[in-house]
Amino acid sequence: MNDEVRKSDVSTWSPEGEHVAVPSEDMLIAACATVYDPEIPVNIYELGLIYTIESSDDGHVKVEMSLTAPGCPSAQELPVQVREAILALPGVAGCDVEVVWEPAWDPSRMTEDARLSLNMF
Repeated sequence: MNDEVRKSDVSTWSPEGEHVAVPSEDMLIAACATVYDPEIPVNIYELGLIYTIESSDDGHVKVEMSLTAPGCPSAQELPVQVREAILALPGVAGCDVEVVWEPAWDPSRMTEDARLSLNMF
């Protein structure tokens, strides 16, 4: 087996004995980008709230994310929505989402598109 296998080329066995491709990093990012903070019209990936996404060959995914502020009213629902979005991808066997506070989120983590959408130049 080639040691330079990309994550998108890795597959795993499902309980039914079928090969199921482990989602690529792009697929995982796209799943996270479907989640929006209800108070901000930009997805949480573009806001820079997703710090890391790690996937293993067995289909388990770990996400570290932050929130815009510790008192965020969506603090309970956003991590659940991220987990559900990732679990909906084929090949994902499990997903753990951890909210982290270090480093603290600040607007510099936002993409240029997010800044433009929010008029934060």
